[in-house]
Amino acid sequence: MRIGSPYGQTPAVTEMRALTADDLPDAWQLLEHAFGGANSPEDWEVELALVEPSRFLGSFEDGQVVAVAGAFALEMTVPGGPRPVAGVTWVGVRPTHRRRGLVSGLLRRQLEDLRAAGEPVAALWASQGAIYQRFGYGPAAWDVQLAVPSGSAFTRPVPAGGMRMATPDPAVLGPVWDAARRTRTGWSARDERWWSYRLFDPESRRSGAAPLLSVLADGPAGVEGYALYATRQQWSSGTPSGEVHVREVVATNPEAYARLWRYLLDLDLMKEVRIGFVGPDEPLLQLLAEPRAAQGRLKDNIWVRLVDVPGALAGRCYAAPVDVVLEVVDAFCPWNTGLWRLTGGPDGATCTPTSDPADLTVPVADLGGAYLGGSSTLAARAAAGSVVERRPGALAQASTAFGWPGPLPYSPLVF
Repeated sequence: MRIGSPYGQTPAVTEMRALTADDLPDAWQLLEHAFGGANSPEDWEVELALVEPSRFLGSFEDGQVVAVAGAFALEMTVPGGPRPVAGVTWVGVRPTHRRRGLVSGLLRRQLEDLRAAGEPVAALWASQGAIYQRFGYGPAAWDVQLAVPSGSAFTRPVPAGGMRMATPDPAVLGPVWDAARRTRTGWSARDERWWSYRLFDPESRRSGAAPLLSVLADGPAGVEGYALYATRQQWSSGTPSGEVHVREVVATNPEAYARLWRYLLDLDLMKEVRIGFVGPDEPLLQLLAEPRAAQGRLKDNIWVRLVDVPGALAGRCYAAPVDVVLEVVDAFCPWNTGLWRLTGGPDGATCTPTSDPADLTVPVADLGGAYLGGSSTLAARAAAGSVVERRPGALAQASTAFGWPGPLPYSPLVF
């Protein structure tokens, strides 16, 4: 197919097709050029294990891949439970072929293929949010990067017992993760490949820290929680000022979670505990006697795109009864544009075409932003001037229903 250029260039005729295993090394090199970095053979090996070539598309010029876009087959928890979600990844173009519409063409074909395969929802980590909003993705979750002074006091006593250090082992960590992720929106299932990816710990990525460790919180029925962390030794004028780098803390009950954080904050010779991904409603902030001491930085987490609006909306549950007609606007995937009646509640939903007048006019990106039930609510988008209420009261009803009880959504793992 011929891809048009907004800059008047005349690109060569390109072929668009699914990748084969033989195409993957060139695609990986393309991504290194596109993102301005170089990776080790170890990086390549652990990433390649996740890839199903048939789910990855490429544009080719003279037999060389010049743009790529892929999607992992994830099982992600959404309001109502785990559902299939396409984890969009490996999106890039060779620097010599930018601004030719190649990525736009790939993402459109990807969405068409996902729809044909019955995968109604896609999610991704956006390298630049402005890019993916053009393709109908909305910010569906936020996370906080925290730095907490070591030794910070809690509002209540937390027992220190029942802890043991261990080499990170998916056989031990997996059952805890699986129990927790089923109740946490934005969290995904992990098989052996995804655990290898999560525990990947080459020296080149440690930034001077020691190898990755795990600590387990034991309870009456066995392991109730774990933390993955590494320590970085530092001294300043003879005074210890080390750092604890936390990868994730997961537990099946609040007491185990509190014990794990107490352990991390009480490690000797450390000055600060850092974690890159927690939810905006992180329980640690409620435990701290002086939460202001925890320095945080809010940032966008995963972005969601409804590939098939009726299938996606009928595939989740709702916090309260809802019966609204949505006028969906979707320029990139015109099959979604139209009037849809959403009827549902905590036990499930239906979403069908209708000729009834619209209660809300909603761009598809705003539906994606609200899909996981987080703080990117329909009401917030209406306040920003995007969602338009056509029937008084419809916005409050729909925004409440799209919410979900429990922790705010986020993904603790970049895919």
